[in-house]
Amino acid sequence: MNIEQTRLNMIEHQIRTWDVLNQDVLDLLVVVKREAFVPIAYKSLAFFDTEIPLPCGENMLTPKMEARILQEVAVQKHENVLEIGTGSGYMAALLCYKARHVTSIEIEPTLKALADQNLSGYGISNVATLLGDGAQGWSGTSSAGGDSASYDVIVISGSLPVLPDAFLKKIKVGGRIFAIIGDAPAMTGQITTRMSESAYSTINLFETSEKPLRNALTPSHFSF
Repeated sequence: MNIEQTRLNMIEHQIRTWDVLNQDVLDLLVVVKREAFVPIAYKSLAFFDTEIPLPCGENMLTPKMEARILQEVAVQKHENVLEIGTGSGYMAALLCYKARHVTSIEIEPTLKALADQNLSGYGISNVATLLGDGAQGWSGTSSAGGDSASYDVIVISGSLPVLPDAFLKKIKVGGRIFAIIGDAPAMTGQITTRMSESAYSTINLFETSEKPLRNALTPSHFSF
């Protein structure tokens, strides 16, 4: 198999056709080798339009979903990013090439160890993986320096029934949150932007269905 040709085929036939047209994003998919973050047993599926299994019953997002998220959050070099759900570390690797620093939260020790190994093997130094449960928000600190209480971008790599207020409070004015919101089979990928101290704007991007984050709050737990 010509692996580079297969990678380009993935970009042309899966990713471009899903409205991912930002050339910087497409170029990054060539730079950060997806197969380096895929479990050995599934490396032959690294460029397929499928969710690749990970330990602990989790999975990687599809290539087109990863690319679309990267395009929509539009991370800038000065920005600090919070990711919920590290998985294999691939999404964090993509984000860190665009960001100043990425703090990635993983609930499973086995997956955190896998991601640490993958990121270290790739020579990435501006990602910190932390063990914890971020499904209801993240109150812990980051190792990015500066104001660790807030972030410029939050990427939630799993679905939630609703977006907890805790996430809204964690982004700076001008910051963005990507989340997949809803219950199967009707879920929506959304970008929420903090317009001011008290105002937010949400754009629905696409319909999808993804595995929910463990311990996500259900709507009945929210007060309005």
